[in-house]
Amino acid sequence: MSLPDRFARVPPEALPGLTDTHCHLNLPAFDSDRAQVLERARRAGLERILIPGIDLPGSEHAARIAHSDPILRFAPGIHPHESASFDDKALAALRRLARDEGACAIGETGLDYFRGLAPRDRQREAFRAQLALAQELGLPVIVHIRDARDDALAILSEFAGRVRGVLHAFSGDPLLAEKAGAMGFCFGVGGPLTYKKAETLRSAFRVLPPDRILLETDAPYLPPEGNRGARNEPALVLAVAQRAAPERGIEPQELAALTRRNAGTLFAWE
Repeated sequence: MSLPDRFARVPPEALPGLTDTHCHLNLPAFDSDRAQVLERARRAGLERILIPGIDLPGSEHAARIAHSDPILRFAPGIHPHESASFDDKALAALRRLARDEGACAIGETGLDYFRGLAPRDRQREAFRAQLALAQELGLPVIVHIRDARDDALAILSEFAGRVRGVLHAFSGDPLLAEKAGAMGFCFGVGGPLTYKKAETLRSAFRVLPPDRILLETDAPYLPPEGNRGARNEPALVLAVAQRAAPERGIEPQELAALTRRNAGTLFAWE
């Protein structure tokens, strides 16, 4: 039976060992069929899925979902769009959630100047506080950067050598890759790498250090080529791996194993 048009077309192949390090399974887009989404993910070969929070209610929901399935982990965080609500109470709530056994990172945090949905000073305040929390708890951080490279790098440099993490939805920016890479950060690549006009991103991906590459979907957003306009889902990290592997001159299975190891190292996820 075919899926409704709003759902992604999931390839029938499987690639064991896949990890989706950024999937918003806690969003309402998955409320009607979350169990089926996870079943399709398993059939595609996924063994790990990380659910980042974007606000406190969403982080609480991510924790509940993560407790329901052994392939899931979560990260409590306040997205830059939500940072106007960040305060000491929110920080205390994040600290409590981050001590849960299912938590393996802090985030999604960072800076987003593109939409201007929160004042820039509040974004910077929330970003610094979450980086400090990650340092305090010895956890990696999941970082979102959009149209805010210089400020984000300046803040990350304040924590250089004390906090590691991943630049979610890496854009291919060479300066960002150089500076963040020198600070020990990994790079999450997903559906945009498959887009026909994404040669800049593919060129950057080809030269990333192999131990810094992670795969992600950002589902329900950013579906890979062939599914644009539909809801993304974790099973489609398979399509990302199939398109990305040739750019590195390796087989998809090798990329799946490599990125599984990298995710295990970064998130202490074995």
